Amino acid sequence: MSKRFTTGTDEEREAAVSAAVQALRAGEVAVIPTDTVYGIAADAFDAAAVRKLLAAKGRGREMPPPVLVAAPSTVDALAIDIPDWARALFVEFWPGPLTVVLHQQSSLQWDLGETRGTVAVRVPDHAVALEILGRTGPLAVSSANKTGRAAALDADAAEEMLGEDVIVIVDDGTVPGGEASTILDATAAEPRLLRLGALSVERIDAVLAAHGVSVQGVV
Repeated sequence: MSKRFTTGTDEEREAAVSAAVQALRAGEVAVIPTDTVYGIAADAFDAAAVRKLLAAKGRGREMPPPVLVAAPSTVDALAIDIPDWARALFVEFWPGPLTVVLHQQSSLQWDLGETRGTVAVRVPDHAVALEILGRTGPLAVSSANKTGRAAALDADAAEEMLGEDVIVIVDDGTVPGGEASTILDATAAEPRLLRLGALSVERIDAVLAAHGVSVQGVV
């Protein structure tokens, strides 16, 4: 059964962040707020914790979770062969609602599922999430919902779906975004759209134009 922590005061926020960090370091899963939707989080380097995350959602290894990090500088420790145009997107849109799929570092000791040698990375634009990430390091984070149901936009919805599966729920009110991140594949010469979300293709292409590429796969 989960314990819910609010963030209304500085003291409450510190207690909430500390509880989430403690649970995540102990190999448990927690619900945390992000700028897009609430997320269910696990230590990205703890394979058993990632399995708990996937089980809580009712999802298999064929759908590995993205990884949230506290700063763009962390990406080079996780990924290789990052195109210059992808780095330009990091500068323009991180923190923010853009997830980028990259070739992962082969030396990484983790098991996120059937990633086929890739990792999906994002820096969320949410103060509480960034505070947690700053203490834990990279977290595997998927939307806080059972597979097939709408992502939770507040702690009530997250608790209704996942309260029996997580240890801690950080309640920071309704998330400011309410729409999932846009996902781009950056493992080829040109970016390919995998999911259209909160960030428009037009805004992305405006940055990519200087690099002579544009988003492919737009329907």
